[in-house]
Amino acid sequence: MTINLISDTITKPTPAMLEAMLAAEVGDDVFGQDPTVNALQEKAANMFGKEAALFCPSGTMTNQIAVKVHTQPLDELICDKDSHVYQYETGGYAFNSGVAVNLIDGTNGKITADQVEAAIKPVHDWLPLSRLVVLENTANKGGGSIYTLDEIKPIRRLCRQRGLKLHLDGARLFNALVETGESTRDIGEQFDSISICLSKGLGAPVGSLLIGDQEFIAKARRFRKVMGGGMRQAGYLAAAGIYALDHHVERLKEDHRRAKILGETLEALPWVAAVRPVQTNIVIFDLAPPLMADQFLNEMEKQGILASPFGPATIRFVTHLHFDNDMLDRTVGALRAFRP
Repeated sequence: MTINLISDTITKPTPAMLEAMLAAEVGDDVFGQDPTVNALQEKAANMFGKEAALFCPSGTMTNQIAVKVHTQPLDELICDKDSHVYQYETGGYAFNSGVAVNLIDGTNGKITADQVEAAIKPVHDWLPLSRLVVLENTANKGGGSIYTLDEIKPIRRLCRQRGLKLHLDGARLFNALVETGESTRDIGEQFDSISICLSKGLGAPVGSLLIGDQEFIAKARRFRKVMGGGMRQAGYLAAAGIYALDHHVERLKEDHRRAKILGETLEALPWVAAVRPVQTNIVIFDLAPPLMADQFLNEMEKQGILASPFGPATIRFVTHLHFDNDMLDRTVGALRAFRP
């Protein structure tokens, strides 16, 4: 059996999730008439103490809609240099919204209030207007690193003082919350908008949610439509999201436990130069010269283990609900037996 550690996006619905999908009551969501989509949106909004939510096909779309609603052309967004919204969304901030990006060199994908303050531009005709700050929790390229509430609150205070909006790319937010024990409502208080992904560690096949106040979501619905994200009988997918939120959050701790074992194993191996701190379900490590990523991945594939390159000599493992203890043992054994 192949062990796939490329991403937690490779998960498929469990039998119980499929049953929930098949039993869903559906309608036309473009007209707001799909009861299961409406139930999912209401559930997500209530979880975070917000007024409304919007079900979308992807986290890229929810992030890009948030940028579009919060900004005007010639504005700029501020984010870490490794943020998903900058690295992996095809320059959508420029294409969709006509805004610039102001990159901060944070630590493991995380930025501080002091760094944000230093990045805010003065108002001049020849400069874009600093308008939006985007945080990513957990930070993918940071190795699944976590923002705690104590780290977020100073950034929130600064944004309020300086008139900036604050958006959370929370694609793997629940991975953070099961580690910190902080509540969704506490997180909701800190942000003007939040994106959460249902199709990563939570195991749904498709979908992300954008969460905010009524006015924000009303505007977001229009942009979802113009981006081609209006779906019809989407309740079958929404039912998977409801099931995921009800049944797959606490089990994320198991993914984290297995990821930390992988991290500890790698730290003891002579052909590994460095391992990022493992806080959640992502393990990023650098190979010692002259070993390169393609050589390592080819050898692992021969053992039936798949992973993704994160640079010429950097590898990412991502644990998920289809990576069990037997697979963990096989992977640990293969790593210990590997000889460059």
